[in-house]
Order: sequence, then C-alpha cells, then structure tokens
Amino acid sequence: MVWLSGLLAYKQAEIVFERIGHCTVPMTAIWRNNQIHGERIRAYLERERERVKPERVILPPPGQDHACPKGISIDGGMVNICEEGWKEIKVGAVFDIEERLDRDPITGERGPQAHGVNVGYAAVLGTVEDFGPEIWRVAVEQEVPQAAKSSVTADGAEWIWNLVADYFPESEQIVDWYHACEHLHQAATALFVEDEKRAERWYKKRQENLYLGEVHMITNPLDQAGLSKRSHYFHNHQRRMRYQDYREEGYPIGSGIVESGIKQFKVRLSGPGMRWSREGAERMLAIRGAVLDHSFDDVWAIA
Repeated sequence: MVWLSGLLAYKQAEIVFERIGHCTVPMTAIWRNNQIHGERIRAYLERERERVKPERVILPPPGQDHACPKGISIDGGMVNICEEGWKEIKVGAVFDIEERLDRDPITGERGPQAHGVNVGYAAVLGTVEDFGPEIWRVAVEQEVPQAAKSSVTADGAEWIWNLVADYFPESEQIVDWYHACEHLHQAATALFVEDEKRAERWYKKRQENLYLGEVHMITNPLDQAGLSKRSHYFHNHQRRMRYQDYREEGYPIGSGIVESGIKQFKVRLSGPGMRWSREGAERMLAIRGAVLDHSFDDVWAIA
C-alpha cells in the first residue's frame, strides 16, 4: 500500500486496489498508512545520515580505491506547501558511470559515451545544510568515497559548488553542457542585439570553442564589448568547462539524470491541485525516492 502510494496519487491507488486487487481500500486509509510508514522511513534515513557522517566513514588505504567510476548530479524543483507557497526541493542523483557505444550528440561521432546506471536518489525539502548530509548518505551507500574516479555535474548555482567543495572535494566538477550553451546563446544575443543571423553564427563558432575548453574565446569579446555580466558566468566556471577532456576521461557532461529524477519526483508531488503539509511532503519524498531507486523493499525491511 505504501509502495503504491509512492508510485501513484492516493485516488489513483484506490482505483488500482479496486480494479486490479478487487478490494476496497479508501484513499483516506492509504493516506493514513502513508503518514505512519512514511515517518518510519524518514526517521530511518535520518538515523542513517547520522551513522555515516563524514568523520565516521573509513576510507580504504591509498591505492585501494575501487575502479568503478561514480557520478553525482544535483538540481532543484518546486513543490507547493500549505501556507508557505512554492518551495524548492533539492534533488541529487548518485550513479555508476558506464560507457556504451553511442553517437555523440555534440560532435555526431560514434564512440564510447558515458551513461548513468544504478541510480540512487537524495531529495530534501529544506536548506543546503539539510541536503548535504542526505546526498552524502546516498553517496556512501553507492561507494562514492571509495571510488578512484568520480564527477559532479550540475548547473551554475553557487550553493551546489559550495556543497561539492565540502563533501566531494576530490570529484571532477563539471558545469552541465546544455546549461552552459544556454548562457552562450544569451551572450551571443547580447553581443549582436540587432543582427540575429550574426549572433547565431557567433554562437555556433563559440560553441566549438566551449567544447574544447577555449573559454577565453568567449570571454574576451564579451569583456571588450562591456558585457561583463555575460562573461562573468564563463570566467567563474572556466575550470568546469573542459568538455572534450571530460568526454575522453569517460565522464558525463550533462545533468539529464537528475533533471529526469526531478520530473519523477514532481509527478508525484506537484500534480494538478496538489498541496502538501511540510511533514507530508518530507515523508513522501522519502517514500518516492525509495520507490524510484528500487531500494523500497530493503528500506521497508530495515526501518
């Protein structure tokens, strides 16, 4: 019942019980069970966060890290909270990086491309200080601290990179390629306000420079034109924009995994007319995360 409520809205779960289970389970009963056991799961995750605090995790001796590369991606979405309005949920996806033969969406060339598999989710309605221990918990569960190679891919939000510096200082930091391209397109439009075709040509050419990590080819003309507001983003993240190198090293350069994860959380928590109490949203985030990353049965047995 609780698993189903993490998959479907309460009314939809009631219909499933009636049509497939041939039994009547009112949505109010589903809701009550959700609150009881959602709190149980939430409390278990809180205990786990305490158990795996960074100072309590024992790392392997030098040279004995495991060879499976790990990836982390972080972003945010919005949920409607009663008497508070729309509030941000912070979501992190932690995954194994697996290379598969595929066509590069940027260069069009066919070769090994990084994909995320075995994804674990962290989701918190709260501050960065609340989210940090939760993404660390999932990272420990996924053995990120013991990995010889790891990366974090995200947009340009300052809070994300501050958190990464605290929890994952040895991971490669990568600004999401598509997010960087959006900023590049805005820069092109600002640089050639009255010439759309010229702006598009500049954007296409500078996109090649961006991929190669030649960020100065973007910042120099922007600075010379007095568009420091547009160049600041590229100055600030220059070391996170070595996309060709990242590709060659087997890291993902897009944050599509966490963006997909946020959509899946929002399907359950931000459907038409949905409004949550803060406590109810926190319980559902815990349940929904366990459903999405297929850890529900294990968590249910232990919590």
